[in-house]
This record gives sequence, structure tokens and C-alpha cells, in this order.
Amino acid sequence: MSCKTLKMSAIAAAIAVALGAPAMAGMSKPDYQASKKDIESAYEAAKASCGTLAANAKDICVAEAKGTEKIARAELEVAYQPTVKTRYDARIARAEAEYSVATEKCDDRAGNAKDVCVKEAKVAQTTAKADAKARMKTVEANKAAGKEIAEARKDAASDKRDASYALAKERCQALAGGQKDACMAEAKALFGGKS
Repeated sequence: MSCKTLKMSAIAAAIAVALGAPAMAGMSKPDYQASKKDIESAYEAAKASCGTLAANAKDICVAEAKGTEKIARAELEVAYQPTVKTRYDARIARAEAEYSVATEKCDDRAGNAKDVCVKEAKVAQTTAKADAKARMKTVEANKAAGKEIAEARKDAASDKRDASYALAKERCQALAGGQKDACMAEAKALFGGKS
């Protein structure tokens, strides 16, 4: 089994454990702790497999192992505490991990080709981070808008009910005696108005 295959198998196992958790309705603390240990073990195995490599290939291998661990840990946090913040942190972890690996790969180049490679990696990282921030802000805005929409609908329903009650009371004014009392009682029952 090659170094890369071994590393990917170990990392895939750790990610599978971490990502399998969201299917559970709330990950327990023991499951969370066990998954953390699995990720740690997978990282150590992946890092150890890099030991047979040399020069920049080793640096790339280590960066991939560290990046995969960082992503798996962030995804585990999402599984354990699925919040807007943990999802944002997971996206940022992925952007940083990908950037780290990309810049290591750029070290295989020289001169302008290396400079362009590093700039491309930076653009990809900046784009991923900006997208993560935009997504987080969008979710927050949607939550706030949802509350405002609910309040606006409640206010509109109240305004419509009050207007309908006022109309019903006005219609009752044309009646007299028991009919007027019955009409007013019916209007109050229908629209929940105050006398």
C-alpha cells in the first residue's frame, strides 16, 4: 500500500466517523471524545506515512495530513454543536488547509511560475473565506428577517382583526335592544375585540 493510499485511508476513516455524527440527533459527549481520538489517530498515522518521503513531497504530505485533521476536527465540531459559528469555522478550516497544501505544492516551482501559483492559492483562500463569511451573514440575516416577518404578520393580523371588529361594531349600531346586544356579542366572539 502506498504512502498516499495509507494516508487517505486513515483520513477517510476519521472523516467518516466525524461526518457520520450529524445523522445522529445530537452527538453525545462520549461519541464526540471517541471521534476526536479517531481523528487524532488518523492524523498520526498519516503524518507517520509522510516519513518515507523526502524534500517538498514530505512537506506536501505533512500539509495534507495537518489540513485533513484540521478539517475533520472542524466538521466534528459541527456534528457536536451544529451552529452558524461552527459551520463558519469548518469552512474557514477548509480554506486554510487547502491554502497550506497549495502553497507547499508551489514550492516545486521557481520564479514567476511559483509567484503565480502562490497568488492563485491566495485568491482561492480569500474567495473561500469571503464566501464563508457571506454565508454566515446570510444565515444570520435570514434569522433576523424571519423574526421580523413573523412580527409583521402578527401585527398585520392584529390590525385586520381590529379593523374587522370595528366594522362589525358599526354594523351593530343600526340595530336596537337584544339584537344589538347579540350582534355585539357575536362580533366580539368572532374578532376577539374589547367592548
